[in-house]
Amino acid sequence: MRAVQRTLSLILLVGCGWIGQSAGAIERDELLEKMKRMRPQEMTILETRTIDGGTYTLGIFSVSLDPTDNDLRRYKLWQEFANDLVVPTESVNCSTEGPLRVTRDAEAIYVRRLNPGGLVTTANREDHLVWWAACQPDQAGIDPSTLTDTARGLGYSTLLLESIETLRLP
Repeated sequence: MRAVQRTLSLILLVGCGWIGQSAGAIERDELLEKMKRMRPQEMTILETRTIDGGTYTLGIFSVSLDPTDNDLRRYKLWQEFANDLVVPTESVNCSTEGPLRVTRDAEAIYVRRLNPGGLVTTANREDHLVWWAACQPDQAGIDPSTLTDTARGLGYSTLLLESIETLRLP
């Protein structure tokens, strides 16, 4: 009899735990859907693609000029994954001498030196999409690999060396 009670108690505990996890998953899914519906009105979609069987959407909004340096811009990104939403604040330098994008995560700050109008690969595509959208909003969402002549017309050499500097956070 005690063995039956223990078995039933165990089944009940496992069942309640599973129901609780399912309810948490449903709440998370509902929250993600609500967030997707709350996209900022001024957001510009830069790219939508399929990743791991789900849709990834990259958007930019709240682009602002630095009050002391017209080459600097701050903005918010909208990184919408099938099961997550990330909204970081980042910055770019739009100068012809030192175009770059600065990003960060929990572990480091990343300074990406860019070559507007230069070679665009899968490794630097997002950097170029974001840079063009922040620095030249009329080019937002256009394939950056097609903007070589536009970059030259704006004074970029298209021959700059691209690099990434990683600054680890303590």
